[in-house]
Amino acid sequence: MDNLLYWLYQPWPWYVAGPLIGLMVPLMLFVGNRSFGISNNLRHLCAITQPRQVDVDFFKYDWKEHTWSLVFVIGTGLGGFLAGVVFANPEPVALSPAALAMVESWGFAAPADLLVPPELFDPTVRNLTFLFTAGVLVGFGTRYAGGCTSGHAITGLSTLQLASVYAVAGIFAGGLLSSWLLVPLLLQ
Repeated sequence: MDNLLYWLYQPWPWYVAGPLIGLMVPLMLFVGNRSFGISNNLRHLCAITQPRQVDVDFFKYDWKEHTWSLVFVIGTGLGGFLAGVVFANPEPVALSPAALAMVESWGFAAPADLLVPPELFDPTVRNLTFLFTAGVLVGFGTRYAGGCTSGHAITGLSTLQLASVYAVAGIFAGGLLSSWLLVPLLLQ
């Protein structure tokens, strides 16, 4: 039992977690002809909660056919809770001396600050506006691109969709541009 608990408290190596995630795509296609993804669940939730007097064609479909996807999202959230709270590793994040020096050069005092920078997550109007705007832009981009980063990178690429190649390239380019240029400007 101790070995099982030790295994649950440790991060899984990429060579275990990656193939497990990758095998979900063919498994879901084979078992139920379902596409592995999460971003459409926001549309399903909007369709469920849309008031009857509101007439939006985009939300007029049988969302009950997609309850499996909502259960999948609930399971994902539950898994995140279990991993982050129940099976949380009490040890600090182990970083190499080079990584610690780099983090300190950015102005963070400890590895814990790297995970939750107080400069970003203080509940000030500026920070909340920044986080809300970022969330709206991510949601808009997800819908505009026809899926999220994981959906295109995992499902789209594995099913050989050319649009997913373009989306993944754009997502990574946008992420690099944002992290190197926009975020430093916004955090000044």
